[in-house]
Amino acid sequence: MNDYAGQHEVISENMTSQITTELARYVQELKQERKSHFHDGRKAQQHIETCWKQLESSKRRFERDCKEADRAQQYFEKMDADINVTKADVEKARQQAQLRQQMAEDSKAEYSSTLQKFNHEQHEHYHTHIPDIFQKIQEMEERRIVRIGESMKTFAEVDRQVVPIIGKCLDEITRAAESISQKDDSQLVIEAFKSGFEPPGDVDFEDFTQPIKRAVSESSLSNSKDGKPESRFSSKSKGKLWPFIKKNKPPPPPPFSGSPSAVPNGPQSPKQQKEPLSHRFNEFMTSKPKIHCFRSLKRGGAGPEDFSNLPPEQRRKKLQQKVDELNKDIQKEMDQRDALTKMKDVYIKNPQMGDAASVDHKLAELGQNLEKLRSEAQKFEGWLAEVEGRLPVRSEQTRRQSGACEPQNTLTVNHCAQDRESPDGSYTEEPSQENEMKAPATDFDDEFDDEEPLPTIGTCKALYTFEGQNEGTISVTEGETLYVIEEDKGDGWTRIRRNEDEEGYVPTSYVEVFLEKNAKGAMTYI
Repeated sequence: MNDYAGQHEVISENMTSQITTELARYVQELKQERKSHFHDGRKAQQHIETCWKQLESSKRRFERDCKEADRAQQYFEKMDADINVTKADVEKARQQAQLRQQMAEDSKAEYSSTLQKFNHEQHEHYHTHIPDIFQKIQEMEERRIVRIGESMKTFAEVDRQVVPIIGKCLDEITRAAESISQKDDSQLVIEAFKSGFEPPGDVDFEDFTQPIKRAVSESSLSNSKDGKPESRFSSKSKGKLWPFIKKNKPPPPPPFSGSPSAVPNGPQSPKQQKEPLSHRFNEFMTSKPKIHCFRSLKRGGAGPEDFSNLPPEQRRKKLQQKVDELNKDIQKEMDQRDALTKMKDVYIKNPQMGDAASVDHKLAELGQNLEKLRSEAQKFEGWLAEVEGRLPVRSEQTRRQSGACEPQNTLTVNHCAQDRESPDGSYTEEPSQENEMKAPATDFDDEFDDEEPLPTIGTCKALYTFEGQNEGTISVTEGETLYVIEEDKGDGWTRIRRNEDEEGYVPTSYVEVFLEKNAKGAMTYI
């Protein structure tokens, strides 16, 4: 059986190395090729739509010029027939009619040229470009089908290589099964579990007609009321005497007991006295934990501001999360204050653009908010330093990793029933609740959760050439115009996009950024 299972492991390993890995890489290549073909199809469709719009515009212009030329000709004929009109006015109307007629002729020639161009582009679109794209997609799918057939053939070869060995294993299994002797196996079980108990002798007859005091027979199965001698058969012997007697089920184990009977289908433990069980249960019910259960916290129970109700590691994580949130709020307020300060300076230099005193109230309000946030951050940083002083000494990098497994000091406090310590240091009550107690995802994870492309907030022009050699950067050439999708957050990098497939970061000092007016915090800077 071990050899048989080992051959199946060989099949699994060969399939993984020769089929699964290769197919996974091939699927990625197909995805890129398919994306490229669809991109070409969208470009061709956009091109034919643009040509159609140009044709419609030329057609409307030709129609308008024809109507204006007709009106000008009618006006000239009317002026020429009127004897009260001067010759100069008639000449002016004639020249206007000729001008309109010439414009109509030009529009007609332009419309004719645009129509011929559109018909040519439409013919190329439906008879050359689109069929070529569909042909490439068809060839790609045919290559995929051939590759799947080759993989199936490889699987057959891998399986065929181990068939002889599997056949030998099956022959040995059949030979071993045929050599089984049920009699010998039964005798082995009997020898291993025989009790050695001898059957009891015959029960003596007791004569109750004699007036003399009767002696209790040793073979009696019942107890005497006077002397209460011990029964001939003890409870152990009685169990052997009647092996098929129906035994009473043991009482259910107390909650959270560590006895073997708590294990399903496990061996039954001997009956225990009632007093120890009740005493143990009462002791458990009357004990009060020194910290709150996580279940009560998840129900919405209000905890202290410094999270002192949590274990040390959980408290440290909560305090660190709170400090990070406060620092982000402080940075946000500072950015708003800097923007308002720059706006005020602009108003002072150019009074016609706005009143500089109108932003003083907002600046004062931002200053008060900054003071409050800094006070809160200082308070939580003090609590965090206190907690980190109690924890084992660790490196700064390890301390900031939220998912790292690390030892913790044993807390000598009573927790809720069946609380467990998970590998990441958190305490949970049930396996199904572990996901609920996980720390919230960081901003770094949230940045990649959304697969939708970031919207464009402006444009930029490259002032210098930059070679993006590191991961996440993009190369630009001097004078190139690109789209801005994320402005500088204070780290000296701006995120830009060349097209839907190329985007990355460039140094802010290498580009001149022009943000849109409706973008948040829009301003033009270098």
